[in-house]
Amino acid sequence: MTKTKSPLRRFTDKLFGGLNMSWVKVIIFAVAAAVVTTVFLVVPVFDGTSFHEMGVYFESWVLFAVIIMSNCSKPLESALKTFVFFLISQPLIYLFQVPFSYQGWGLFGYYRFWFILTLCTFPAAFVGWFIRKRNWLSLLILSPVIVLLTVSGIGYLTKTINNFPDHILAAVFCFGQTALYLYAFFEDWKKSFTGLIPVVVTAAVIMFNSNSVDISLYTDLPGSPSFSDAAVIELGNPEFGEASITDAENGEIYIHMKRQGTTYLTVLDGEKVYSYSAEVKDINGVKQIEITPR
Repeated sequence: MTKTKSPLRRFTDKLFGGLNMSWVKVIIFAVAAAVVTTVFLVVPVFDGTSFHEMGVYFESWVLFAVIIMSNCSKPLESALKTFVFFLISQPLIYLFQVPFSYQGWGLFGYYRFWFILTLCTFPAAFVGWFIRKRNWLSLLILSPVIVLLTVSGIGYLTKTINNFPDHILAAVFCFGQTALYLYAFFEDWKKSFTGLIPVVVTAAVIMFNSNSVDISLYTDLPGSPSFSDAAVIELGNPEFGEASITDAENGEIYIHMKRQGTTYLTVLDGEKVYSYSAEVKDINGVKQIEITPR
């Protein structure tokens, strides 16, 4: 007795393997994607939203590529059609924006990056075609994509948490893609479960390193004290970074912070001791060093 497939399973089977991806459809798909992306980029209402990111980052284009690859009959066909899709869509996005941008034709200066990515789509799509096999090799091929989507999703989710509901749709879109691929290509729960490992590991690494920063600052110390040439400066916890005096007479220092949080900053000048707190703060979404007297 044949098991009846769920509506969702029938939908994913159609989307990833049941479409006739002819050359005409690939070209129409490329032009349509370019038009939609251009609208999101040039219409002011989309500025700073999840929709605007379609023309800046890669998440939507991963989905488009997977749809094309999974609906080709051979690896070479997958490579050629995916390559042509990007070869048409990416320059068209810049071309369509020219009348609306103060940079005019200068916009094509940004195309170099996407052209390099377009060249990379040929070998990537050749290998990517094997996700159609829905086996362990398919899972291995999808793993880098899952990692990239997880990194992007966490990045968007961080923006959402800091300024709800900023980029919540982009976060859902990234995590949703991961869930969609694991469901669509792997009916075996063992493969789907294994596919979650890159998600968990990536999230754990990001969370473990969430306190890491790399910020440097040249600044006057509060109160503009004047030090002798013998003065020395140190951070209370060296793991936070390092500091040095750049202009003793004017109380100017250089500080490099490697971790978020608060540590002590002390200047020893003979019998005089100057104490400060050095803190990495998130101000309007930008990490900054703030030094205050203790």
